Amino acid sequence: MKRFSVTDFIAKKQSGQKIAMLTAYDYFTGALLDEAGIEAVLVGDSLGNVILGYDTTVPVTLEVMLHHTKAVARGCHRALIVGDMPFLTYHTGIPEALRNAARFLQEAGAQAVKIEGGQERAETVRAMVQAGIPVMGHLGLTPQSVNQLGGYKVQGRTDAAAEKLYRDAMALEEAGAFGIVLECVPSELAARITRDLHIPTIGIGGGAECDGQVLVTHDMLGIFEKAPKFVKKFGQLRDPMLQAFAAYKKEVEESTFPGAEQSYS
Repeated sequence: MKRFSVTDFIAKKQSGQKIAMLTAYDYFTGALLDEAGIEAVLVGDSLGNVILGYDTTVPVTLEVMLHHTKAVARGCHRALIVGDMPFLTYHTGIPEALRNAARFLQEAGAQAVKIEGGQERAETVRAMVQAGIPVMGHLGLTPQSVNQLGGYKVQGRTDAAAEKLYRDAMALEEAGAFGIVLECVPSELAARITRDLHIPTIGIGGGAECDGQVLVTHDMLGIFEKAPKFVKKFGQLRDPMLQAFAAYKKEVEESTFPGAEQSYS
């Protein structure tokens, strides 16, 4: 099948069809999401929390992101793969941002990159797009700025903050972004932005009016005991996994595994 592209992404908004997006950090998950028909796969720097055990995404490096994006790309042959550019890889000047973004496409097999920030990143987005690098924006709760935001909090609740978010979204579209993630944004504000943009919005805690949704796959599978308010657990895998691990330990200790059927003669 033909790979889902950024033009398909925009066409879905124009036709009123919703976009399903999930995260992946390895070959196995990428392959399963591809098989399930998920249109877009985000190799998020959330792997810092989910895979590497950090409290924030800030410690995640470019080399780590490229490593995991390569693994996902080996499993995805249909979905649009979006590589998340980590902290300080697009902040210190356009030439460096272009070099780092290009590595996601040239080395890692992604078809697009995602960066956080609004009007202050517009010129960087414009330069990337002019260089042939598709860019997805990210507004609202931007995890790389968690230290500046004072924690993981809903953004855009005051009139001034809402207006800034709106202007940021318009600036990203004008700069050439093909879509924008809206994270932890009041649903009324997300709906207004979605109505006024010509490019798709992807909500994660942004309400049902966004053009699509994204979740961290480990959250929606119920692997972690706790999850943010915006997460719906479509699976409950934590308890079955714990039970399987405990059953394995018990059989090893009791010498009932491996049995004859798992042994060679």
